[in-house]
Amino acid sequence: MDLSDILTISGKGGLYKVVTQTKNGLLVESLTDGKKIPVFLSDRSSALGDISIFTLTEDLPLKDVLLKIFEKEEGKPCIDPKEDPAKLKAYFESILPDYDQERVYISDIKKVFTWYNLLLEKDLIKPDEPEAEEGTTEAPAEEGKPQKEKKPSAKKPAKKE
Repeated sequence: MDLSDILTISGKGGLYKVVTQTKNGLLVESLTDGKKIPVFLSDRSSALGDISIFTLTEDLPLKDVLLKIFEKEEGKPCIDPKEDPAKLKAYFESILPDYDQERVYISDIKKVFTWYNLLLEKDLIKPDEPEAEEGTTEAPAEEGKPQKEKKPSAKKPAKKE
């Protein structure tokens, strides 16, 4: 899951996907209504990939928090961000028990749940594919087709001077 091209823009609700870079900034598309708007260098915007949640030990990337919600909800939408703040805090604590309650405000928690539901609706939350084991670079053989064996490369004999 790559959140580096999904932006939140100060003063504008929702999330935006980067379409292209322009001379003066970016052209982005709203994930809620699909409208394209320019974002200038003077606009305050943040990529979701750069956002972290404060915990008592270390900051946790937003991606990891969203994946924890995804696992807890088994790929379904989470709690409504308009719920009672006490319910939202309790739910957030069930996902991230060691979040810093003094530095993570209820408005931040609401944003996380709103973003999660929107990204889930747009099918942008997916657990990362497991990494291939090191040393195995060959693609698996297609069914019914034997895989060709690679011949070891022949070393050229060293020149004698």
